[in-house]
Formats: sequence, structure tokens, C-alpha cells
Amino acid sequence: MTHSPAAPFPGGEPRAKATRPDAGPGPGAPGRDRSDRREAPRPDRQDAPRPDRPDRHDRADAPRSGEPRPASAAVRPASPAAARPASPFAAARPASVASARLAASRSGSPRSGGAHTPLGSDAGSGALRRALSTTMLADVDRLTDRAVDDIRAHSGTYAADAPVTRDDLWEICRDNLLRALEDFGGLAPTGGDFERAARETGRRRAEQGVPLDTVLQAYRRGGRVLWQVMAEHLRARAGREADSRDVELDMASGVWETIDRYSVAMADEYRLAQLELQSRQDTRRVALFEALLDGRADDPAVASAAAAALGVPAYDRYVVVVAAQDPAAPPHPAPVLEARGMWSFWRPRSGRYAGIVRLPRRDTPAGGPAAGPRGSADPAAHALLDVLRELTGATAGISPEFERLSHAGRALRLAEQTLRTLPAGSGEAAAFDDRLAQVLLSGRSDIAERIVTVHLGPVLATGGERAALLTTLRVWLDHGCSAARAAELLYCHRNTVLNRIGRIAELTGRSSESGEARLGWALALRALPYAGLGDSPEPAAGEYEVDGT
Repeated sequence: MTHSPAAPFPGGEPRAKATRPDAGPGPGAPGRDRSDRREAPRPDRQDAPRPDRPDRHDRADAPRSGEPRPASAAVRPASPAAARPASPFAAARPASVASARLAASRSGSPRSGGAHTPLGSDAGSGALRRALSTTMLADVDRLTDRAVDDIRAHSGTYAADAPVTRDDLWEICRDNLLRALEDFGGLAPTGGDFERAARETGRRRAEQGVPLDTVLQAYRRGGRVLWQVMAEHLRARAGREADSRDVELDMASGVWETIDRYSVAMADEYRLAQLELQSRQDTRRVALFEALLDGRADDPAVASAAAAALGVPAYDRYVVVVAAQDPAAPPHPAPVLEARGMWSFWRPRSGRYAGIVRLPRRDTPAGGPAAGPRGSADPAAHALLDVLRELTGATAGISPEFERLSHAGRALRLAEQTLRTLPAGSGEAAAFDDRLAQVLLSGRSDIAERIVTVHLGPVLATGGERAALLTTLRVWLDHGCSAARAAELLYCHRNTVLNRIGRIAELTGRSSESGEARLGWALALRALPYAGLGDSPEPAAGEYEVDGT
């Protein structure tokens, strides 16, 4: 629609200007209207702007800042743009600094009509955010459906319906979107603080065991859907042509700032819940481990719960190890054993470390003999002994192997008895089956003393010969009663070994060729550390040294 500047309203008839016949052409003539300076409008002239020049409503016509406007100045009619309905998202908003500078560079005056005020100031941005949030909250269920579909389409964990069902995901998504829109729009919260939904999400997903990366991806997908829907509203609003880039950038920044804050709140709560869960799981695991060692696992429910908490089967190859707390040794051998492929779980107990070790399966035919820790057919048991001796430096006793996890209590007692037979701080590891005689004698010092007195009493009374005779006897018995082999280990002549064995036979009144005599001597040597006769415990293998020849 076109109209003449002389018409007071669009569509009105043009009026002829009234002029005084005696008016002179001078600019200072009294009563002369400023509009007379312009050429009278021609009937055939159109007011529509030409394509190659700006609309004359955009050209500067107002006086400069601070200059009074003459009362007789012609008031220009409103632009047709003023007739357009204003967007609810853009009403009553002041112009931004950037938009004002742009308008000033183009026309030198504000746009006439005021159909849309560019976004920029805090007050204007807040008004638009409130309008957007209010509009989207009215349709939050459909927004939730869209977000849920997008998350399930891009995540196999959520699409699997386990452990997070679709109803659970929908409920959490709706709560988060509701709080995010209220927060984004500066609206009053309807359900506590804004970040409550994010924290609840983090805690619930941690309890369900959903990986944190998967939850964060869901937040990003939900934020993407939220921005997509918001952008659709922004594109559909009236007057977006003037500052759509400013609006969309400002709104996008606000949306992702909100999503980022909610993601951080969710992740923090997730990690906190994970630590609490881990602490509770550790406490429960320790309690069930103690129940195993205390012998309370005869109850099938306790045994099953302990196996589940420890993450091992109820039936497998197990041994119990009890290690002395040596300051020079590691606190427990778990890291070293794990590096060798052996699972173990350890806890301090009565000044020692007690652990259950799961041995690797051995390739033994069905019905074949079960090898003990020192058995030739059991390399895993050999490896356990080697690790404890060479890599941990701990003095440790090992129980016999058992299959049922519920038998750990009995195995603990046997491992403790084995440890008591070893010299303190020796760094020696031994299996129960290799220390049967010592285990038998260590708890009965009176019997041990009697065995030593009956079988080796006269030898102990020899004084200076005593150490050489006892050491030679031990080496000779440990190596099949071979004088040649004993001589090699003792760095002496074979005849020296034979002479010493003959001397022991003479003192004890027993023949060195008698199996009964040899058994008595061997038992007495093992009982010697527990007889309370003031002698040092038996030396370890390879430590035989004798003074003289």
C-alpha cells in the first residue's frame, strides 16, 4: 500500500498545501512552514521505496541530538511496518548496543514503527527467555518424547531397556527438561532447586551401574533436542529477519550454558554416589570375607553371598595364605600375585595378613591324583611359593588346597599352624603338607622335648662336637643318606661324613643302617626347635656350614 506524505492516514485523499499569496521566497518569512521548502507532491509520484535506494522512512529526518525540534515541523506518518503484529517474544524490549550502532550507521535515526526491538540487553534477553520457556513448558511432554527417542536411537545401553527402562528414562528426562527450562527462563522452580533433577539422575544411574560417559552422552543428546525445538520457535517468531543471528547466538549460548551446568552437577553427584557405593561394597565384601575365615560360611546363603561379593565361584581351586607383617616386605602380595595371573583378597588379621588365593586350573585328567602345593603336577602351586619367597619377602604359611570356598575357615587354621613353624623374619614360605612333622610338634613342646632326649640326647651332651654332628646328620638324612652328596654340600671329605655318622650311632646306640634309627633321628631334628632346649631353629636348605673337616 502506498500513501502520500500529505495524507494523515494511509489510504486518505491527498490535500493541497495552503500558502499565503504574499509569502516571499525567503527562508525567514514569518509563519512559513518548513515543509514548503520541498517540492509539492505530484499526483503520479509513488511513495514506495525504489529497490536501489533505502526506504525514506529509514533516512534521517529528525534533528541532531540536543537540537530542539520546531513546533511547526511536519510529522511524518508511520511506516507500514508499524501495522505488522509484534512477536510475543520481542515485545517491549530495548535496542541492543550493537543493533543501535548498526541502525545509526545506516540511517542516523531509530527505525520508525518499532515492530521488533533487537535482542541484546540483559532485560531483553530475559524477556525472550521467559517467553520461550513458557511456550515450551506448555508442551513439555512432547519435548520429552522427542528427547527420549533421540537418546535411545543413539545409545545401545538405553535402547536395551536394561538397566534403564523407557519409563524410567522418560521420567528422568521430563524432570530434567522441566528444571532446565525453568532455570533458563528465570522462572520460579516448581520442585525445589533447579539442579535437584540432575543430581538425582547422577545418583540413580550410578546405582544402576550405567557408565558415566553414557549418561553424559544422553545429556548432550537431550540438550541438542532442546536447542532444536527452541530454534524452531525462534525461526517462527515475527520480526526475526532483523536480528536472527543475534537472537540465535544468544539463546544457543544460554541453552548450552544451562546444559553444561546440569551435566557438571550430574557428574559430580554420580562420582559421589559411586564412591559411597564402593565404600558400602567394600564394607560388605570385608564382612563376608571375615565370615568365611571365621568358619561361618557353612550356611549356603553366606557362602553364596561371599562368592558373589568377592567375584569368584563358590567351587574352584583355593588356598589360604597367612603372612607375617614384616616392615621390610609389602603389606600384602595381591599386586604381585595379580601380575602372575592369580586372584587374591587380603585383610589384616591379628597382626598378620590373611588372604584367599585362587589358583589357576591345572591340566589334570579326571580322576587323577590331586597334587599339593609342592606336587610335581601342579606348577601353579610352585609359582605361588616362588612368588611369596622371591618377590614379596614375606614369611608365609600356605594351607592345603580346597575346593569349596566355605572351607576357608579350616584352611586358615592350617595356614597359621604352618606359619608358626617358620623362623620369624626369615622370608621363607612353606606349605602345610611340607611341614607336617613340624606342625605336629610345634603345639606340643613336652612331646618334642621327649623325642629329642630319646633319640639325640647323648649327641647334645657332647659339647664341642654337637654342632658339627647335628648339621652333618641333617644333610645326610635330607639327601638320601648319601655320604658323597653330603660331603659336597659340607665341603669336606666323604670319609669325614661317614666318621661323623658313625660317631652319632655310637653315642645313641643305634645302627645308621636301621630305618627305625633314621626315622627317630629325623623326627628329633625337627622337634629340636620346639623342645625348649635353647637351640636355634633348624637352618634353611642350602645354609649348611661346618667348622673343621
